[in-house]
Amino acid sequence: MTDNYQIIVNDNLKRLYDDLPEDLEGRLPASKQGLAFTFTAFGRQCVIAPDGITLDGQPAASIIGILLSLYALNASTDAPVLEPLKAFKEFPNSAPYVGAFASHTEQILVPAVHKIKTKIDRIGEQLGGQQPPASVGGDFAIVVQPLPKIHLCYIFYEADEDFPPSVTCLYANNANRFMPMDGLADVGEYTSKAILDLVD
Repeated sequence: MTDNYQIIVNDNLKRLYDDLPEDLEGRLPASKQGLAFTFTAFGRQCVIAPDGITLDGQPAASIIGILLSLYALNASTDAPVLEPLKAFKEFPNSAPYVGAFASHTEQILVPAVHKIKTKIDRIGEQLGGQQPPASVGGDFAIVVQPLPKIHLCYIFYEADEDFPPSVTCLYANNANRFMPMDGLADVGEYTSKAILDLVD
């Protein structure tokens, strides 16, 4: 039985392939074989094809499937611009999602700050990590690439005698060019979940 999430994915794929951009391979970017497009998403191999979306060979489940189909539908010829980094709330029309973003993207990582520090190299290897801009503070930080054109900068503060640990997640400057705002919030959530999976 097809659930509501899969209905949305199927509809998005139909919209994509009914008017497939000739340059989608470059827009994503992805490697193309026939009508299938392959790229790395959340540290896994994603394949988008007319009959569905897979991650590491398995059907992409629920919301993450919707995110991947939205990323393809919104594929732009623009290049990603990292700096100046932006807080999620700085993007237009982000207000309805700010609370959920804070709890599901940032606060979810707070209990794991110490473990994340010990596994930061592994996180970078899996999620396309790079050094953060020199302007970024915190006790440690990393820029990750959950989708080919969307970069997130995680800034971690360790606990001390005065303050508990905390986490801030910033987006590349033009990340909203490649995903609708509700989807962009979910990209943060699923990137944080991927980080937690890597430190468990």
